[in-house]
Amino acid sequence: MKIIIQHNSMVPIYEQLVNQIKSLILEESLRENEPLPSVRVLAKEIKASALTVKKAYDLLEQEGFIATVHGKGSFVLAVNRHAKRENLLYSTQEELEQVIKKARQAGISKAELVELIAMILEEELG
Repeated sequence: MKIIIQHNSMVPIYEQLVNQIKSLILEESLRENEPLPSVRVLAKEIKASALTVKKAYDLLEQEGFIATVHGKGSFVLAVNRHAKRENLLYSTQEELEQVIKKARQAGISKAELVELIAMILEEELG
């Protein structure tokens, strides 16, 4: 499991961890019933406290992404199709916001941007 934590980020480490594990599950890089690293092992890997990792795992469990079995560890649950769609919509929105920022910086008008998007959609979707 590849997790990259930015220790100098304004986003708390547990949130970074939750978001990355959610993405791995929704992208199906982590599959149903796959075990997650133990709290201690992951804490050591990302150079964070075990309490931080435990907090992230607890949140993931509350949101229905993982289940923890006492003495056995934490495991990925089946992907909820609605959650997967929401995650894709959210990431698409973030990417579009970046595109809009770049367009503004480049002096591209709203009309030009809409025209460009319509043209791309026409080519892609027919």
